This record gives sequence, structure tokens and C-alpha cells, in this order.
Amino acid sequence: MKSQSAEESRIAQLCVEHGLKMTGQRRVIARVLSDADDHPDVEELYRRAAALDARISVATVYRTVRLLEEKGILERRDFGGGRARYEVNEGDNHHYHLIDVDNGKVIEFEDPEHEELMRKVAQRLGFDFVSMRLELFGKKRPSAQATAKPAVASKAKRSGEPS
Repeated sequence: MKSQSAEESRIAQLCVEHGLKMTGQRRVIARVLSDADDHPDVEELYRRAAALDARISVATVYRTVRLLEEKGILERRDFGGGRARYEVNEGDNHHYHLIDVDNGKVIEFEDPEHEELMRKVAQRLGFDFVSMRLELFGKKRPSAQATAKPAVASKAKRSGEPS
């Protein structure tokens, strides 16, 4: 998990900016979300939050996540597997996701060339480019084939892997 040097977590700060009342349990949930290097689902958020505060119920986590999503603080992602996963809404953050279909790990990456191509496509079709969402699903190649360097800049941020 990422370390937070600030007294208040990034998500707690966003909550305050959006006029949300910050209870102790919401602060714990906000801290867990801010510290997450992966894209956790509600059940995983609950496990992590309950480890910090045993009084937190799964219902509280569900309500808090729904509220944060409604306020635009969190974004829901559907990477398959029948469970919604969440990440902080970074606004203009241009990153994309590669999902390993065998284990559900999510790799974030950036690809400015692909984004520029999509801008050109939108322009050619008479639109102003606003945003895009890219989610790739793949299977890891056997290690002999995996030695080739990827063509995109990776943020080396893999969901579900220990930090």
C-alpha cells in the first residue's frame, strides 16, 4: 500500500471539499481507499477497513462507497468476475487498464500514441475528443515469449500484488 504522509487522506480531503460529513468510520474507509495500490471491490475494502476498526460493518462500507461514487470521488470499474471495483476519480488522469483474465490482476499503463489516434478519429468523425476508457483483457504469455519489452509506458502498478 502507498504511504500517506499527510494527516488527512486524499479521499478524506476530497470528501470535505464535496461537503461530506467525515465520521470516524468514513475516515477509515477513505484512508483504506487512499492507500490502495489496487482496484479493490467492496468486500476487500471491508476486510481492510475492519482490520483497522472492527466496528465497521459491510453495510457501512457499501453505503460509503455508493456515496463517494455519487459525489464523483470514486469511479466504478467492471473488470469482469462479477464484482465492481473502485479507484479514485483523478479527473484528467490518462491511464488505462490491462486485466489478467487468469487471476484478475489489473495493470495500469499509459499510451499517449493511442490517445492521439483516438483524438484524430473523433476529429475525423466531427467530434471534439472529451475522454476515453480503455480496458484490455489478456492472458500472460509463457515466460519465453514475455521477454519482449512492451511498447507502452507502464506505471508498474499491479493490482493484487504485495507492495
